[in-house]
Amino acid sequence: MTRVLLIDDHRTAREGLRLALTRHGHAVATADSGEQGLARLRTFAAEVIVLDLTLPGMDGFDLCRHLRTEGDLPIIVLTARDDDIDVVAALEAGADDYVIQPVHSRIVEARIRAVLRRAARQPTRPTGREQHGALCIDRCSLSVGKSGRRVRLAPTEMRLLLTLSAEPARVHTRHQLLEAVWQHDFLGDSRLVDACVQRLRAKIEDDPHTPVYVQTVRGFGYRFGPVPA
Repeated sequence: MTRVLLIDDHRTAREGLRLALTRHGHAVATADSGEQGLARLRTFAAEVIVLDLTLPGMDGFDLCRHLRTEGDLPIIVLTARDDDIDVVAALEAGADDYVIQPVHSRIVEARIRAVLRRAARQPTRPTGREQHGALCIDRCSLSVGKSGRRVRLAPTEMRLLLTLSAEPARVHTRHQLLEAVWQHDFLGDSRLVDACVQRLRAKIEDDPHTPVYVQTVRGFGYRFGPVPA
């Protein structure tokens, strides 16, 4: 049984999803605002949060940022907003996944399972640090630095960087990255990859428009490097 906190101010949509998840054995608590959601977390030990972006008071973006200051509880954005700008902003705010409505409840449930698998997975990591030009990646401490300064990455950005840099110069398709980083490859979700790449480049590249680390291989996908010595 998974404990899900569902935050949505649209009563019909909220109750419909709550009922569907409950029927499949999940324990679901609900809230109709960001502030109420934070209050519910004090009494309900959620394992994953599903939230809308358009909320009264504290919106979904601000709520994601607030939650990230307190920990790494998995966050799934469930919204009708399908603009790429919103996808990028939500991932930057700390969301782990972005699902566009309308969508079947079984897909939402599959996304919940996927983010929980990622959260539970603790792969064996090599010790020590990797130096790629000015970029330093420590897989043991899950930290990244550039030219001696720490680079703060959202969880999905970190997973994407670790996946790409594990095999420098190997080309990864978007579907391969969806499976490795988000653990699903639902049709149409390649925008998640592109948005995350855009945010990652903004943080680690000198010039995101001419990337050295996360490079586009036109017609195929992305690769890490090769980075000049």
